[in-house]
Amino acid sequence: MPSSTVTDRPTQPLRALRPQGRHAAVPASAGQPRPRPRPRLYAIDGIRLVAALMVAVHHFAGTYRVDQPHNLVWDRPVSDIMPSVFHVAAYGWIGVEIFFVISGFVICMSCWGRGPRQFFVSRVIRLYPAYWFAVAFTTAVLVALPGVWDRLRLRDVLLNFTMLQTGSGVQNVDGVYWTLWSELRFYLLFLLVVATGLTYRKVVVFCCVWGAAAMLAPVAEFPLLELVANPEGAWYFIAGLALYLMHRFGQDLLLWGILAMAWLMGQRELGIRIDEVEHVSSWRGSVLIFTVFLLTMVAIALGATDRIRWKWLMTAGSLTYPLYLMHYAAGTTVINRLRDTMDARVLVAAVIAGFLVLSWLVHRFVERPVAGVLKRGLETSFARLRNASSTG
Repeated sequence: MPSSTVTDRPTQPLRALRPQGRHAAVPASAGQPRPRPRPRLYAIDGIRLVAALMVAVHHFAGTYRVDQPHNLVWDRPVSDIMPSVFHVAAYGWIGVEIFFVISGFVICMSCWGRGPRQFFVSRVIRLYPAYWFAVAFTTAVLVALPGVWDRLRLRDVLLNFTMLQTGSGVQNVDGVYWTLWSELRFYLLFLLVVATGLTYRKVVVFCCVWGAAAMLAPVAEFPLLELVANPEGAWYFIAGLALYLMHRFGQDLLLWGILAMAWLMGQRELGIRIDEVEHVSSWRGSVLIFTVFLLTMVAIALGATDRIRWKWLMTAGSLTYPLYLMHYAAGTTVINRLRDTMDARVLVAAVIAGFLVLSWLVHRFVERPVAGVLKRGLETSFARLRNASSTG
């Protein structure tokens, strides 16, 4: 993790900071703490995989859609087929909100000490290789196995490769891609902060300004503000940013206040999503799961899990993005074809296991090599751009 000296933080952290490495040579005056380098956060990789599995189980056995009579996935309500699994899987959608919080944390961590060019390159090579494969894979499955999901026109499939289809009013190849639109808007906003150089103060101001915009957007009746403010997802990303500042600089009352506000606004959004979209889980249960997750992230941010160094968690974390992108439309289509061949619980487990294996293959043979090619190409392009600018 790139580190940089930050001297604009006005408050003293509640836990002592012990500068190490090159920071130790720089005296820290009162009220100007230095960031403390930490080891890789393996626990976050584990949480990411748990969140992805929560979402997958939810889509296969816990949604309102699959609990309807004569649904196209199971043909009868999944709560009749496996009631215990359904009651647990009904809460799996919260994995998406967990992803958003982790995204805020990880993006802030990976961008510290980097410029906008590095931020842009890192996001392109992280998002697009697996996504391109997922669009092609899901389209192929829906063509080969019709009957569960409508396949898009070729022109719309091609536009999906840009990841900008929602902004163009075009349907997603797979319904789970809706979260990418929230992620992209977060990246574009945060790029403005990265371009000025990340500091504690700037990230805190960004959290406050974005949070205020997210609160005002629903009542402002101004579509552009609502598009930018992203009130449905903003507070989850803000929670992740505050947690990373706790991790890097230590806790203080201001960061706890931002996190508390994110929790309060987040629980409201959970209720709205239950009422308008999910219809299968209770508000109390959803808030409890979300609260436990946030407290777990606080423990991670404050160093309680630093001793966890299980290398396999890195591999687990690398599976989450391909798994999330590929499991839904293709997975429910496979269940439709195999639902009468084995026990429903075994089928769900087998389909998830199959997608985990496919996700590893995509990570190993698609993401890594394509990301390398993209990185080299983009760095060469930016170098040419700099040279062209310097020579007029």
